[in-house]
Amino acid sequence: MIIATGSSYKWLGLDSEQKLRGFGVSACATCDGFFFREKEIAVVGGGDTAMDESLFLARLGTKVTLIHRREQFRASKVMADRVMSHPKIEIKWNSTVEEVLGEPDQTGVTGVRIKNLVTGETEVLPCSGIFVAIGHKPNSELFQDFLHLDVNGYIITEPGSTTANIEGVFACGDVQDNSYRQVITAAGSGAMAAMDAERWLEACELC
Repeated sequence: MIIATGSSYKWLGLDSEQKLRGFGVSACATCDGFFFREKEIAVVGGGDTAMDESLFLARLGTKVTLIHRREQFRASKVMADRVMSHPKIEIKWNSTVEEVLGEPDQTGVTGVRIKNLVTGETEVLPCSGIFVAIGHKPNSELFQDFLHLDVNGYIITEPGSTTANIEGVFACGDVQDNSYRQVITAAGSGAMAAMDAERWLEACELC
């Protein structure tokens, strides 16, 4: 068995967010960032992914506002320092998104309403796009009672291979990769899993 169930983006869980997905709401800056050249952009998150997205989008947009629910980032210090020193990135600490503003098929995203968790105050930030960068969830629930998973739910494989803890089971792509999560790396690990499976079958004299 080769498991290649991938992972899913984590979302904020707002009705307005779902309504405007594809109309200014995205979870992939490298996929959709070019639609927002010379526009104001918002990013939600506080880890390395959010730092990467913010820095990438700052090369495209006129301004990036990074919204984070805590008063310090979870990201590495190097990445956090790069973001905090960037002249085109403004940070909204201790803040959450309450609503994404705009209409699908018309204006698209026009802004976000955010709430400061310390003061309780709300404000509207104008923007043409909002990128949610709060992580991924591996699609591994089906296997949690059988395979070894890490604390985040990614399938653990033997170092340098796609072999899971059960003989004859292999995992590849984003359900196993918690670092890169790119199409090209998923395709490469898929090829590895196919080769590992073929070698296992040959060793068992099943093919």
